[in-house]
Amino acid sequence: MRLRFAPSPTGYLHVGGARTAIFNWLLARKQRGIFVLRIEDTDRDRSKDEHTQAILDGMTWLGLDWDEGPYFQSEGVERHRAAALRLLEEDRAYRDFSDPEAVRAEAKERGMHPSRVAREKAEALGQAGADERAADGEPHAVRFRVPDGETVFEDMVHGEMRFGNDDIDDLVVLRSDGTPVYNLAVVSDDAEMGITHVIRGDDHLSNTPKQVLLYRALGLAEPIFAHVPLILGPDGKRLSKRHGATAVGDYAEEGILPEAMVNFLSLLGWSPGDDREFMTIDELIEAFDPNRILKKSSVFDSDKLAWLNGKHLAAMADVELVGHLRAAFVGQGGYRDALLDDGEWAGALLEAIKVRARTLDELADQARPFVCDELSYDEKAVQKNWLKDPTTAVERLERVAAAYRDAEWTKEDLEARLRALAEEMEVGAGKLIHPLRVALTGNMASPGIFDVLVLLGPERVFQRIDAGLDRIRAG
Repeated sequence: MRLRFAPSPTGYLHVGGARTAIFNWLLARKQRGIFVLRIEDTDRDRSKDEHTQAILDGMTWLGLDWDEGPYFQSEGVERHRAAALRLLEEDRAYRDFSDPEAVRAEAKERGMHPSRVAREKAEALGQAGADERAADGEPHAVRFRVPDGETVFEDMVHGEMRFGNDDIDDLVVLRSDGTPVYNLAVVSDDAEMGITHVIRGDDHLSNTPKQVLLYRALGLAEPIFAHVPLILGPDGKRLSKRHGATAVGDYAEEGILPEAMVNFLSLLGWSPGDDREFMTIDELIEAFDPNRILKKSSVFDSDKLAWLNGKHLAAMADVELVGHLRAAFVGQGGYRDALLDDGEWAGALLEAIKVRARTLDELADQARPFVCDELSYDEKAVQKNWLKDPTTAVERLERVAAAYRDAEWTKEDLEARLRALAEEMEVGAGKLIHPLRVALTGNMASPGIFDVLVLLGPERVFQRIDAGLDRIRAG
């Protein structure tokens, strides 16, 4: 089994293309087949090297390793041209010398396909006339002559597909400048590379009967097709930039894990046959069956992606997460890298924060108060817990600090002392915890306050309480 992903480098790798790549890759890995990467760069005006690199980077980030390639469609232009000329020689195509605008106008007036008008003009000119004008160097396109009848093929998703050939234009296979067109190039390339299965989006379905006709006219083996429904935005329309980020690279920058993105995109338009949602790469490969690709379009749910990302983040090994934290904080002021070298401390930190984080960025934000000395205070938290009643806030922080001066610095002792102090002051424990949390983390929310105290240690706890008191007194 040989499958391929063939993106056009006219833009970045978007989530729809990434899902297509994932489905092909999963089937290739499931069947121990070959996964080919081909860059379809024949649109020279719009193809850019930076987009090609972004596609390669996106594939690498997702972990979709390819077995062959990347090949470039432009490398096969001579082979494509030879296929077009062969169709011409075998009278399966004809030279079109007509003016496109004039043909369109006449076709509109007569209620015909423009290509049928072009065919009429070619037949009126005759083979000898066409050969003579071509020999004189007159520019012309080459059109494939669509046969009568209908084109039938089997689709793995939609079943038997039937297209009336009367509804298919005599497609151009060679432009007047001698360059081949997309449909011919794809057929030639897939045949040359021995592609056996083509999984791609429903937006290509209208091209498929044209390509099937070309396969048959050229005597080439047809691949098995599977057309996947499009991904929609929350408004039910085709996913686009107006719905937010669509490029895979954007999600990488937002802290989404590649494993989570592959998991999420795999479940957009495909079902493993049970209720599983969180799946590892190995589980996806084992479960993938193209016969379970759904006919109905799926909606891109950002909240679902974030939830899945949190699940994958929580399942990651501590050493990997520590590596991400190092990358996030390197070069920042007050960063204590040595703390992350302490495996026991780093493990306790991750145990406290990773259940609250859904992305790597959120994980870093949660870790920042523990591994960086410089605190960034949430002004809403400061206003609510300190400045709304500064006298009371100062008193409570001072009393907590005093209660902790000779503490054993275990969660049990720290909790017992705080709750005893709250009872003594005749206030709820939360009245002491909230201003203390702001002093220690700068935020209104954090892991459990006693975890925070243990992770920071007495020296930094007292330093931060003192700094908080100074800030309250300064107003």
